[in-house]
Amino acid sequence: MTLTPAFLDELRARTSLSALIGKTTKLQKAGREMRGCCPFHNEKTPSFYVNDDKAFYHCFGCSAHGDAIRWMTDQRGLPFIDAVKELAQAAGLEMPAMDRQSAERAERAKGLHEAMADAATWFTEQLNGLPGAEARALLDRRGIKPETARAFGMGFAPDSRGKLKAALKDYGDAMLVESGMLIQVEGKEPYDRFRGRLMIPIRDARGRTIAFGGRIMDQGEPKYLNSPDTPLFDKGRTLYNLDQAAPASRKAGRVLVVEGYMDVIALAQAGIAEAVAPLGTALTEAQLERLWRMVDVPILCFDGDSAGQKAALRAAHRALPMLSPGKSLAFVTLPPGQDPDDLVKAGGRPAMEALLKATEPLVDRLWSSEYAAEALDTPEQRAGLKQRLMELASTIADQSVRVEYERDFRRRLDQQFAPQRRPFVPFQKRSGPWKPPIAPITQDTKEFHASGIDRVLAKAILAGLIRHPTEIARHMEVLGSLRLIDGAFGRLFEAVIDVALEDQALDSVRLRTILAKSGFDSIASDLMRADTMPYTFTQEAGDPDRSRADLDEAISIMIAAPEVSAALAMIDREEATVCADAFERQVALVREKQALEDRLANLCQANEDARAFGSEGN
Repeated sequence: MTLTPAFLDELRARTSLSALIGKTTKLQKAGREMRGCCPFHNEKTPSFYVNDDKAFYHCFGCSAHGDAIRWMTDQRGLPFIDAVKELAQAAGLEMPAMDRQSAERAERAKGLHEAMADAATWFTEQLNGLPGAEARALLDRRGIKPETARAFGMGFAPDSRGKLKAALKDYGDAMLVESGMLIQVEGKEPYDRFRGRLMIPIRDARGRTIAFGGRIMDQGEPKYLNSPDTPLFDKGRTLYNLDQAAPASRKAGRVLVVEGYMDVIALAQAGIAEAVAPLGTALTEAQLERLWRMVDVPILCFDGDSAGQKAALRAAHRALPMLSPGKSLAFVTLPPGQDPDDLVKAGGRPAMEALLKATEPLVDRLWSSEYAAEALDTPEQRAGLKQRLMELASTIADQSVRVEYERDFRRRLDQQFAPQRRPFVPFQKRSGPWKPPIAPITQDTKEFHASGIDRVLAKAILAGLIRHPTEIARHMEVLGSLRLIDGAFGRLFEAVIDVALEDQALDSVRLRTILAKSGFDSIASDLMRADTMPYTFTQEAGDPDRSRADLDEAISIMIAAPEVSAALAMIDREEATVCADAFERQVALVREKQALEDRLANLCQANEDARAFGSEGN
């Protein structure tokens, strides 16, 4: 069968889009268009418009956009060909003729769908009749209400090898074997696959039964038995409860992925209808793709035991190559030994919602898993952690996302293992029996501060401010001292401050361009040579957050050093070191001076560490 552009255009032309959408979404006239609240996201003010003349809908809130076919696939969850068939039937259009093989497959699928629907009906009748007393008691013990069982089409398969076969005999053994309802063993008569089990129908996106899951009534293995793969059912591409969760997820703006049928059913009974489950397999690429068609960040709520958390991690690794901008996963960690069914039984919907408010991003789950994988006491073990993280990031196909993951992992490694510096506290604010005197800011004091500044460190700070001009406004306390430095360096600093204060959104490139036009090209270029400055904030590449933090530290050291030197000089001038109190003050100042020197050396070491991390990652 070939669907030509002409046929699809005719189909769109014959379909009243507002009538189609109006079946499920309330629309009101708004000029030449219809308007309503968007069915794809929660909103109180209508921003969803339908234009019949142009045959498309558009939401100005979430950017949902499409035609009648897109509405059927996105809002109804139908496969493309099924959407076209349903619209064509409503419009009175004949579908293009199928080739012989396609027609045979369609006819066989039609018969299988009917057989599965009749099987679901028969199982429900058994549950509600005399044979289903034990199954109804099981549902009651599990806290499943009758109305919930009806909503999910639950049933019961009697412990018999031939009752279902007899009930569906009109379909013939061959079709029932193909549908997975009978088991065929060579040389023997086919017999019922499901016996003595609580039956849970598995439906496709259109709500048609395509398979079953059967739970054993008492003890035994397997606890759950699923239909085999059939022409209707591919367990690696199917999500349980997709037909009901898809519309619910559009209203809630989220979709939850849990481990099993009963978790889905328990959550729905508690009022959380947007949950689905894989069918006895690890989450597959096809299932992830289907989830991302529903929401950008599905939430995985696997069991709190070891097996559940391993399953969540497997899903995380499988999703990595498929990540794209905006598309990711989030995780909820359930209490140890509990699943969503246990959680809502104990605490109702509020207990689950409380966990859903604190989801863990995919990058956090990967980091915490690798960080806890082994001890990190030696350089080799820490290098192993970095290698594992970078290997995970390298599997991401999208380059922009991969770069962000690599940058995030390096930042975390740097924060975790880089040398830690104690925060600076201005000297005069520290507690203790003595504080250096705070002299009035006279001309002599200003001159002393200017002459007492470490000019090498000051040049590095100026280079850092040129690299990060937005930091200038945060450090005005040092500007007065640096302005007093004579020569070309002082004039350059004045020019930098004047330009930056005129435009506080100035970036480094524009600042250097203005400086070059003002005659500071040569001195600024010499100052910005990274190989002459051993600090992170003077380097062109590197982590911006780390560079700004190191710049803060350097400025703090530059402010404090002249104060310590001034206090020491004052003690020397007064020749009071013979006094015990003065001697103690002098010792404290010497220690403070040494501490400042250590902190400055620490900044240089931090730059070496950052370079080492960068070179390993390249």
